[in-house]
Amino acid sequence: MALPFRRRIFVILVAMTAVPATLAVVGWVLSVSALAPAAGARASLEQINASARDVLRTVDTTRFSPGARAAVRRHIEQVSASVSLARRAEAFFKFYKAGFAVVVVLLGALVLFASVRVAGHLSRQLSRPIDELVGWTRLIRRREPLPAGPPTRGAPEFEALRQALRELAGALDAARARELEAERLRAFREVARRVAHEIKNPLTSMRIAVDQLERGQADGRMVTAVEVLNAETDRLERLAREFADFGRLPEGPESEVDLVELLEELGRTGVPEGVTVTVQSNGGRRTLMGHYEPLRRAFGNLLRNAAEAMSGRGRIDVVVAGDAMGLAVTIADHGPGIPEELRPRVFEPYVTTKPDGTGLGLALVRQTVEAHRGTIAVSETSGGGATFTLVFPA
Repeated sequence: MALPFRRRIFVILVAMTAVPATLAVVGWVLSVSALAPAAGARASLEQINASARDVLRTVDTTRFSPGARAAVRRHIEQVSASVSLARRAEAFFKFYKAGFAVVVVLLGALVLFASVRVAGHLSRQLSRPIDELVGWTRLIRRREPLPAGPPTRGAPEFEALRQALRELAGALDAARARELEAERLRAFREVARRVAHEIKNPLTSMRIAVDQLERGQADGRMVTAVEVLNAETDRLERLAREFADFGRLPEGPESEVDLVELLEELGRTGVPEGVTVTVQSNGGRRTLMGHYEPLRRAFGNLLRNAAEAMSGRGRIDVVVAGDAMGLAVTIADHGPGIPEELRPRVFEPYVTTKPDGTGLGLALVRQTVEAHRGTIAVSETSGGGATFTLVFPA
């Protein structure tokens, strides 16, 4: 069975420190043992001393001259002194070798103990954060939230990994949410396209029939019925048109669209007479590469919603800010605004605050903005109302 990660690190670190320490101890002991031939030198001196004494006993030194006898005596004394020194050195060396061996062994044991402690500390410093990060990957795979408590102790470099993993988990959650939302919108668009197709055929026949009734109407009840049919068929036609628009994305080549000019023209023709639209520009970039008709429908929808929110009377403030990074358009009305709990869902299909709304207007706006690689958000206008902010990157 394979050892756990922490044990493997511990064994490797101990081996990296203990093996050199053991080899050093063995080398020191061997180097001390290599000095043992000194005992052989003492034995040789003992033999020389014994042979010198034999010579002294067998030779008649009385026949030597005084100088020769003095030289022989000095030689014997030097040999004796050398033997005495060799004996003392051998005794000292025995104690020295034993003491040195004990010191080397103690130092080796100390180094081994320190290496085990250091290896244990380093293995914990490395294994704990890695085990924690491995656990985090399992949580990310199961789509569970990451723990928010203090991090497990470990090397400080792992904190950068923890932060990066948190950012990665957040990005994955956001990507999953965007993918789910995109899949849901694709399903909505397909349903809307089919519903619009199914509505248009009977609606044409209904409009023809209503026209015939208008030409042949006689009494008041017939007039009322025809008016009701006209209103409802108009509503069905508008619904079919919105479904059809929602069911298709902008097509064809892009062209330069002057947003300031477009918004000024919509401010004159796309809102009731009681609503004043002011368009301000910072004098920077004002054109956007895109599809004119979808953009016109999107901005017209926003201005029309703002006018309806103010009951057809009031002021709509539009600001276009452009630079090298892109364009930002804000459309602020001064009506009742959008409830805070509804703002996160206001761009979803079939979500509306109007009693006769279809809930597709703002969904169409977001679809158009995203088709132009932009983003849209809603916030509260200072003093009351709703402010829509559209950002288009360069």
